[in-house]
Amino acid sequence: MDIFFHSRLADRERRGELYRGSIFCHSASPSALKLCRFATEMANEAFDGLDPRMVQNCMSVEQVSSILSELKPKFIHHLNAKEYIRGILAELGCDLQKTYFDVPRLRTAFPADFLKSGIAYAFHPHRDTWYSAPLCQINWWMPVYSITPENCMAIHPRYWSTPIRNGSANYNYHRWNLESRHTAAQHVKSDTRVQPRPEEPVEMEPQVRLVCEPGALYQFSAAHLHSTVPNTSGVTRYSIDFRTVHLDDVWERCGAPNIDSACTGTSMGDFLRAQDFSRMPAEALALYQDGTEREYVSPVSAA
Repeated sequence: MDIFFHSRLADRERRGELYRGSIFCHSASPSALKLCRFATEMANEAFDGLDPRMVQNCMSVEQVSSILSELKPKFIHHLNAKEYIRGILAELGCDLQKTYFDVPRLRTAFPADFLKSGIAYAFHPHRDTWYSAPLCQINWWMPVYSITPENCMAIHPRYWSTPIRNGSANYNYHRWNLESRHTAAQHVKSDTRVQPRPEEPVEMEPQVRLVCEPGALYQFSAAHLHSTVPNTSGVTRYSIDFRTVHLDDVWERCGAPNIDSACTGTSMGDFLRAQDFSRMPAEALALYQDGTEREYVSPVSAA
């Protein structure tokens, strides 16, 4: 596995490296810094002026969960957030006509065992491909505030080419959206939602912890095994992540190798074109559908 810092590779070559397991680390771009400032402003407002990184010291788990249940969806669906993502992609040389992204998510990782479920789920080792992500999906991750090795995110490179027995065969993306996604805020003390997990011991070392400045971005394949680092820093970590696919790779059905994912359904329908926020062409989406999208349809959607 190679790590590229401040690479000048063109996007096509960069995607090829990512599909081979490489990681790219980019300095903070103007739009990335704007997105971080936007997130901090929203968090400061939501917590009524309290330092969002320290609210675990003066608020209850229930209070924090309630605030996050409003803050996070508001951030996810705000037009400004989408526009800043478009700016980031342009600044890093992506073709806005062919690059599609899903909405950026604001994540939190609280110290110790303060809040690790539901709206602030602490992710166990997993691949996004276990969650019905396409093999051409590229993950983007950035810290909103300064981070340390004690509160960042880890990638486990050994498992790039080593399969893990896991529960992805029981996961369907459309069923998850219908039955589980909207209940996140209800899982305060523990999270009982069924999610793909390793079904054998995972060796956490070696692991790569990339510690970067606020707004700096790193990219990695959706097929990489990664996890939330147990936060022993005493400070809550806030981060933003989003995903992209390139339309050429969607049509060609290329991407990272699938060594152990057996889920059904697809998240491809969530992606928006960076240029104008339009949806994936129906013909391209159909290449990834398996019929389960018709099985798990909400009553509202079916009406």
